[in-house]
Amino acid sequence: MEKFITLESTCVPLQVEDIDTDQIIPARFLKATNKEGFGDNLFCDWRYNENGDPRENFILNDPTYSGRILVAGKNFGCGSSREHAAWALTGYGFKAVVSSFFADIFKNNALNNGLLPVQVSEEFLQKIFKAVKANPAEKIFIDLKNQTIKILSTNESEQFDINNYKKICLMNGQDDIDYLLSIKNDIEAFEKERTSF
Repeated sequence: MEKFITLESTCVPLQVEDIDTDQIIPARFLKATNKEGFGDNLFCDWRYNENGDPRENFILNDPTYSGRILVAGKNFGCGSSREHAAWALTGYGFKAVVSSFFADIFKNNALNNGLLPVQVSEEFLQKIFKAVKANPAEKIFIDLKNQTIKILSTNESEQFDINNYKKICLMNGQDDIDYLLSIKNDIEAFEKERTSF
C-alpha cells in the first residue's frame, strides 16, 4: 500500500446521508476476486443511466469537482459488509473519505485497504460542504500523524480519532500481513523464548 502521512487535496462533495455499500458498488459487480476495475463502477447506478451514459447531475460527472477526498453525508458505508466498496473508492482515486459517521465494518475495510475514513463532527462536516460549494478549488489538508483535518482557506481544523495500530499501518504503507512480516524476527524470538521453558 502507498504510505499515508499527509494529504492536501480538493474534494468531491456528495451531500447525501445513509450511503450504503450497494450504492457505492452494486452487488452485480462483486463476482471479481481482484481489485482491478472497481473504480469504473463506483456509484454506478447513480453515475450512469440505463444506456451507460454519464448522468450530468451526478457529482462524479461534474468537472467542477475533483480530488482525492470524498466528502459525504452522515452514516457512510452502511449496509452489507463488502470490502469491494473500499476497493471501488480507492480504485477511483480517493485516498480519504470524510463524514460525520461511518459504519464500523466499512471503516475497518477502508483502513485495511489504504483508505482513510476521517470522522468529524456534523458541524465541521457542514463547514467543509459550505467551503467546497463556495469554491470548488478549496483544499483540505489531512495530517494523519497529528490526526487533524483543516480547511485551508479558513484555517479551521478539527481532531479525528483512529485506531493506533491502523494509523501505524497506514503511515508505513502496510496491511496486516506486511505488519506481521515487519516484526517477524520479534515473533520468532518470542516463540523461541517460550519454548525454552
